[in-house]
Amino acid sequence: MHAPDHAGPGQIRPLGHVLRLAGLACALASASAIQAQERTTISPTLSANPGRPAEAAPTLASTTPSLEPIVVQGASGGSLIVPTAREAATRLGRIAGGAEVVAHDAWRDTQAATVKDILDYTPGVFAQPKWGEDARLSIRGSGLSRYYHLRGIALYQDGVPLGNADGSADFQWIDPTAYRYAEVYKGANALRYGAGTLGGAINFVTPTGHDTDRLQGRADVGGFGWRRLQASTGFAEQAWDGFLTASGQGQDGYREHSGGHSLRASGNLGWRLAERTETRFYLTAGRIRQEIPGSLTREQALNEPRSAAPANIANDWRRDVDGVRLANRTLHVAGPASYEAGAWYSHTDLDHPIYQYLRNRYQDYGVYARLRHDGSLAGHGNRLTLGLTWSGGRVDANNYVNQGGRKGARLSKTDDRAHNLAIYGENALEVLPNLSLIAGLQYLRATRKRTDLYNAGEPPLRSGSRDYVFVNPRVGMLWQLRPDWQVFGNVSRSGEAPTFGDMDFSTANDLDRLQPQRATTYELGSRGDAGHVAWDVSVYHARLRHEFQCVSTPWNICDQVRNLDRTIHQGIEAGVQWTLLRGVFEPRHRGDNLWLNAAYTFSDFRFDDDERWGDNRIPGVPRHYLRVELLYRHTADFYIGPNVEWVPQAYYVDNANSVKTASYALLGLRAGWESGRYGVYLEARNLTDKAYIASANVTDQAHAGSALFEPGTGRAIFAGLRIQY
Repeated sequence: MHAPDHAGPGQIRPLGHVLRLAGLACALASASAIQAQERTTISPTLSANPGRPAEAAPTLASTTPSLEPIVVQGASGGSLIVPTAREAATRLGRIAGGAEVVAHDAWRDTQAATVKDILDYTPGVFAQPKWGEDARLSIRGSGLSRYYHLRGIALYQDGVPLGNADGSADFQWIDPTAYRYAEVYKGANALRYGAGTLGGAINFVTPTGHDTDRLQGRADVGGFGWRRLQASTGFAEQAWDGFLTASGQGQDGYREHSGGHSLRASGNLGWRLAERTETRFYLTAGRIRQEIPGSLTREQALNEPRSAAPANIANDWRRDVDGVRLANRTLHVAGPASYEAGAWYSHTDLDHPIYQYLRNRYQDYGVYARLRHDGSLAGHGNRLTLGLTWSGGRVDANNYVNQGGRKGARLSKTDDRAHNLAIYGENALEVLPNLSLIAGLQYLRATRKRTDLYNAGEPPLRSGSRDYVFVNPRVGMLWQLRPDWQVFGNVSRSGEAPTFGDMDFSTANDLDRLQPQRATTYELGSRGDAGHVAWDVSVYHARLRHEFQCVSTPWNICDQVRNLDRTIHQGIEAGVQWTLLRGVFEPRHRGDNLWLNAAYTFSDFRFDDDERWGDNRIPGVPRHYLRVELLYRHTADFYIGPNVEWVPQAYYVDNANSVKTASYALLGLRAGWESGRYGVYLEARNLTDKAYIASANVTDQAHAGSALFEPGTGRAIFAGLRIQY
């Protein structure tokens, strides 16, 4: 067994590294804040496009934790239920931990085809493309080894769950052209939605009729046969408003057998029942057809990156999805209190020829209620949040023999059911005018039940059920050192039940073998806006028990899911937005500028004195990941600049730490022009046509022939036109 960087039992030497780096980052940020003279740039809680004040570009003065009585959002004629990005950034500025609002300006003038494009410059988020619109997404190492069906991060759209009741989720629902902004809650900072996972939550927010154009459209084309058309419309009249968007896109694919196409539509209709009461209905629908090229060996990924796995071609591996989702949210504001309730239902049909032909039907549904009260306690400002969410889901799962991409003889049929009850609360007390103490608690009860209806005529059938109970406390503090500078810290517990894809119902012993994942996370950070520079820095240290690991074998990707014993996830999440120069070619008051946007993620994930793997690194994630963009914006709304994605060190793909990916640096370029109703962009990716490994599966002991690697895309150019009226 190879165990590099061994620290010895009970020693956590890398933590010292993390703390020293965090201290240096905070010190640099503080120095910049003290030297700054201007107060005009973007809040670190909101990532946006450079050099111009976006829809939601508040200074941190607007994100003070001052616990004043609630201000009725939408009082100027907007939506009560859906905050603007500015209002969302203000609320996230009251969270004692890592959280960001990413405005749509950050990804609008790009290819914007996957979740990676939305979250590319969000520190702490590791998102990499796989094929088509699918991606691998992890926050703080959540679901790190998962090849399919995201786990460990709760996805929401407009504040309503977007995933399945068993804790899994798919990216096929996500349409980057449909969102006004995205909220990213890292770890237990997602408690406002009742989430209690290691990775946290992401909420994608669509526009309303109050903040959209009457007619908007775009057309995009690009490399490898990629194309997209999108259009939206909206209205706002007296008590009613509405928004509707639809998009269709397709691609031939960079790799063999990686083409696909999709159609998506979403909309909402709001009704202001009274001055302080609003209800809003949501509809989302999608039709996705996607080929799956499969994983390659390391040599193939670097030397034949456009090839596909032979079995994927022979058996026509695909992922075809049809789905519809309905939801409602209702909000009533009464003085210092607000009362919110909602419900949702979704139905998804999945046809999925892989090693077998999977034909599944998913139904997911639930209700929630939430109370927020802004008042005082013993003469001190106090904010109380209480909530309850009940969710359920059913999967009619049918497996058949895959006969060249067609359904053959039935192999199995199961009825899978999941139910969850989450009760949560959080209280923030302003003990001093600039210091708030926060305490929160989540209670979660999760049930997973399978009824085996057919098993190829081989009894006994594999039915069973398990209940999981978690009590996850959280405490934190938020210190407003200056109106534009915060320091925060928290300690939290998280717990995750396995998904149906994790569980083995073969016998009672197999069912009991997989334990729920638990973690205790410590976090310390700072965020601020000093005029020409804004920053957001967090350092965290998480100790996990029974971490889920999805292990691949020579016969199948993610063939089995097991519990690791003790593991450690720790790292740094650092983002900076810096106006380096003003008045580059024009007089300073004219406003052209040179702007830097950077996101750095340091991930040190290790086994903790494991019986087999010692203190080896946990495979599947780069130790350092950096995204940097430098843009020049001219006063005539023209912008141009290079960007870099850099993984300076290859990372391991096996627990034995014997096989690595490859380091890489990708060079890109963006340029665009916009004026009034029109906008165009040009984006070049991987200009040097670098062959690289974008993502990898993990195993115990890899070798030269292990097909674990997903090659990244070669050089490509994309262009788009936007029109709005």
